[in-house]
Amino acid sequence: MAVSIEKKIVGFEVVSKDAEAAADIPTETTMAEVVRMQPALKRPAALHGSTYKITTPMSEHALYITINDMVINEGTELEYRRPFEIFINSKNMENFAWIVALTRVVSAVFRHGGDVSFLVEELRSVFDPRGGYFKPGGKYMPSLVAEIGECIENHLREIGMIRAPEVSPELEEKRRMAEDQGLAGSQCPKCGQLSVVRLDGCETCLECGHSKCG
Repeated sequence: MAVSIEKKIVGFEVVSKDAEAAADIPTETTMAEVVRMQPALKRPAALHGSTYKITTPMSEHALYITINDMVINEGTELEYRRPFEIFINSKNMENFAWIVALTRVVSAVFRHGGDVSFLVEELRSVFDPRGGYFKPGGKYMPSLVAEIGECIENHLREIGMIRAPEVSPELEEKRRMAEDQGLAGSQCPKCGQLSVVRLDGCETCLECGHSKCG
């Protein structure tokens, strides 16, 4: 669009398109506030660790999971342990890439402190499209990732970060009834266990208590 200038030109300034675009960039005062995670904990020279062995029918080689803990307020009445890092090792190199990625992400979450128990539920909710497997003793695992999540859960219970869920008297009674009647269970949509049975006209998971009847 042409503009007619009627007055005498006494000066001029060249403005580039980049300068015009920069003028539209929000400044620090206009940008939305970003909530960041707390700084990562610094690693001490020595950590207390526990190593767990996982064997699955998906591989002839076992998985070894090592979780190292940091001791907070050591030597005082407020002393407690919290996980700091996790390592997973195996002779089977088939899953090497995603296992390394998983250990780095989980370790990063550990190091930023706070409540890390949510990792258990996230990992245990992963289902393998090829199907799960049964552990020795008959417990069903929907995936290898889910079993890694259970291993982390057991460790968090061992150091006192989480507690085992309490079983209600009603659920205990249903477990006895199912055992007496020899009922076979179907898969639970919540915990993945093959523990859903129909009792008193209602389908209930004997493992986690999930029920469509409320």
